Amino acid sequence: MIRWGIAGTGGFASSVAATLEWMSEAELVAIASSHHDELRILGDLHGVPSARRYSSYEALAADDEVDLIYVATPASHHFEHTVLFLTAGRGVVCETPFGLNEAQAAAMVAAARAEGRFLMETSARNLPVYVRLREVMASDAIGEVVAFSSDYGYAVRDRDDPWLDPARGGGALLRQGVYPLSLASMLLGTPERVTALGAIGDTGIDEHVAVLTSHSGGATAAVTASLRTHLTRTARISGTRGSITVPGLITAPTTLVVQGGDRYGRLDLPFDREGGRSVPGAGFHHQVRHVHRRLRDGHLDSDIMPLDESQSIMRTLDTVRAQIGARPT
Repeated sequence: MIRWGIAGTGGFASSVAATLEWMSEAELVAIASSHHDELRILGDLHGVPSARRYSSYEALAADDEVDLIYVATPASHHFEHTVLFLTAGRGVVCETPFGLNEAQAAAMVAAARAEGRFLMETSARNLPVYVRLREVMASDAIGEVVAFSSDYGYAVRDRDDPWLDPARGGGALLRQGVYPLSLASMLLGTPERVTALGAIGDTGIDEHVAVLTSHSGGATAAVTASLRTHLTRTARISGTRGSITVPGLITAPTTLVVQGGDRYGRLDLPFDREGGRSVPGAGFHHQVRHVHRRLRDGHLDSDIMPLDESQSIMRTLDTVRAQIGARPT
C-alpha cells in the first residue's frame, strides 16, 4: 500500500482523491491547503481525518506517514512546493506546468536526484489513447513521420483571471501550449530548432503564440496556443504512408483515428472504464498504477514522462518566450 497526500485543492485534486479512494493499492492519508473552506470540503468528501488536514504545506511535508504527494497548488507554486516535499523525504507527482521555466524545472530535478526521491510531471501519456498511439507508431503503420500539428486555446475574457497574471504563472504557453508541445516532444523528441511568433498582452505575458519546430530526420511540428480564442485542442500526425488523428481534447482523449493507405480505423479507448466498470477520477488511475509500478521496479522517475524531457519542454517554452518578447517567468 502506497500512502498519498494531496497539496492544494485546485486542478484535479478532487479527481485524484476519488481515484485514490477507489484503488486498493493506494490510500489517501493527508491533504493540505491554505484555503480552509476548500480543505474542509475536500476532506469531508473523501474521508480524510481532521487531524490529517493541514493548513500549511510544511505540516504535510513533515508527515512521515505520507509516501507520495500530488501537487495541485497554483502553477506559480509548483517549484516551491515540489522542492519542499522532496527535501522532506516525500516523492512527488507535480501537475503541469513543471515549474515556470527551465531553471525551476532543473532545480526540481536536482532536488529529486539529490534526495533519492521519486518525481514525475503529470501526463496524459498513460491514457489508453496514447498507449495505443505509441503502439501504432512503433508498428510503422503510417511510415516515417513528416509533420505534427496541434493547437490548444481557451478565450479568457476576465482581465483579472490568473491565467493573465504573470505573478500567478499566466501565459498562453504555460497554460495551453505546454500540452501540444509536450505531445510533439513525445512523438518527435527535443526540437533542433524553434521559431515563434506571438502577441503580448498588457501585462507582458504571451496571449497568442504560434510555434514551429524542426526535429531530427526532418519532421516538423506546428503548435498554436491562445488565451484570446478557443482552439480545437486536437492533434494530427502525418506520415509517409498515413496519418493518426486525436480528434478530441488532447489532455483527455478517448478516440484515435488511424488512416494508412486505403485503410481507416476509428478506435474508441475510454479512460474511465476498467473491466466493464466505470472508474472515478478522470483516468488518473492509469497514472497512479504507472507511478506504483516504477517505484516497485526501483525507479525514481517515469520512462514515458522522463524528468529530462520535462526539463527540455520548459527549455522550449523559455526559447519561445524569448523570441516573442514575452515577460520572463
